[in-house]
Amino acid sequence: MADMRTILETKKRGGKLAPEEIACFVHGVYDGSVPDYQAAAFLMAVRLMGMDEAETAALTLEMARTGAQADLSAIPGVKVDKHSTGGVGDLTTLVAVPLCAACGVPVAKMSGRALGHTGGTLDKLAAIPGLRTDLSMEAFVRQVQRIGCAVIGQTGDLAPVDKALYALRDVTATVDSIPLIASSILSKKIAAGCDAILLDVKTGSGALMPTLEDSRRLAEEMVRIGKAAGKRVCALITDMDEPLGRLIGNALEVKEALGILRGEETGRARDLCLEVAARMVALGTGEAVAAARLRTKAALEEGRGFAKLCEMVAAQGGDVRALEETDRLPGARLRVPLRAQEDGCVSALAARDLGLASNALGAGRARKEDPIDYGVGIECCVRVGDRVRRGQTLLLLHANDEARVGPALELAAGAVRLAPEAPQPRPLLFGAVE
Repeated sequence: MADMRTILETKKRGGKLAPEEIACFVHGVYDGSVPDYQAAAFLMAVRLMGMDEAETAALTLEMARTGAQADLSAIPGVKVDKHSTGGVGDLTTLVAVPLCAACGVPVAKMSGRALGHTGGTLDKLAAIPGLRTDLSMEAFVRQVQRIGCAVIGQTGDLAPVDKALYALRDVTATVDSIPLIASSILSKKIAAGCDAILLDVKTGSGALMPTLEDSRRLAEEMVRIGKAAGKRVCALITDMDEPLGRLIGNALEVKEALGILRGEETGRARDLCLEVAARMVALGTGEAVAAARLRTKAALEEGRGFAKLCEMVAAQGGDVRALEETDRLPGARLRVPLRAQEDGCVSALAARDLGLASNALGAGRARKEDPIDYGVGIECCVRVGDRVRRGQTLLLLHANDEARVGPALELAAGAVRLAPEAPQPRPLLFGAVE
C-alpha cells in the first residue's frame, strides 16, 4: 500500500509516481484520509517538478473514475462535447452547440459558471428568463434524445476529487500547471460520458496560458489523455489577446450570439463559432472538416441553428420570446462611454483587463457565492487595428450601479492602447491538434 509521505518525497525530488501511488492519492482525497495539507503539498510538488505523460494520464483517469459516471448510452450516435479553457466575450457555446445539433450530431454539454476574469456559459444562459440548467441526468439524456442538444451545470458527484483539488489550487498558487490543468479538464469531460470532445485552448494575454508554446503543450497533453481514454478528441488553439466578440457580459453576449445565428453579425466571433461547430460535426460524423464546414455554414445561413437554440431554450423552460425580442433580456440603465484622448490606431484591447472591468460592473464574480447582474457589461466599439480620432467612443460601459462605474472605467481605460500605426494582425486560429 502506497504511503503519502513516500509519494510526497518521490515527487518533491522529481521522481515518477507509479499508477498505484496516484490512485492512493486520488482515493485519499476522495475519502478524506489525505488531509488538505498533504494534498496541497502534492499539488505544489507537481507544480514545481511536473508530471510526465503517463503520470498525467493516470491522474486524469483515476479522477474521472472516482465518483459518478454519466451514462449517455441511451442517446443514439456519437455524442459530442466541447470545452474552452476560458475567454472574454467568448459566446462560442451559444452558437456552436445548436449549429452542431442542427447538423444531426447530438451535443450533451455540461458547463461551468464564471470565476475570475473569464465568462461562464451557465451565467450567460441564466440571462434568458426562466431557463433552467439544473436538469437531472435523466432529463438531460431525454432532452438530447428528443431535440439533439442540452447544456446543463455539472452535477456535484462527477469527478468530485477535481472539485476538491481545484479549490486548493486556487489558494495555493498552483493553478498554472499544465498536468493539473489537463487532468482537471479531462477528468470532468471523461466522467461526463461523451464520445468526442472538442477543446478550445485559448492563448494570449487574456488566456490561462498566455504563450503559444504553453497553449500548444496543454492542447497536446489533453488530446493524448482523451485518446488514451478512448475518446475522439481535437484541440483548436485560438486567440484570446483581445475579446472574441464585441460584447462582454451575460445578456450582451446572448444578444451577440443571437445576432450571429440570425445572420446579422459577422467578424471574429462568428468565424470561430463556425470553425468550432464544424470540428464538432467532423468529430461526430467522421467526415472531412471541409465538408463539415459547408454543412455548419448552411445550417447557419438557413436559420436552422437559431431554430435549434429556440428548441433548446424552450425545452429547458426558457422564455423563447426573449430570443426574438431581446429587450426582454436583462439590460442596463446607464451607458458610459470611454473616449479616445488622442488620434491613433488601436494597438491593444487587453482581454483580461476588459474581463475584469466587466466584472467590476457586476457581470462576473470574484468568489463563487457572489451575485451577478446579468444586464451589465462592456461594448467594444472598436477592434485592434482600427484608426480612431480624439473624442471617438472606444468602449461603452453598460452599468446599473453608479458606484461601480469609476473602478470599471479605470480598468477599461488601461485595457485600450493606442499607437501611431496598426500592429500586425494576430491569427484567430493558431492551429489544431488531433
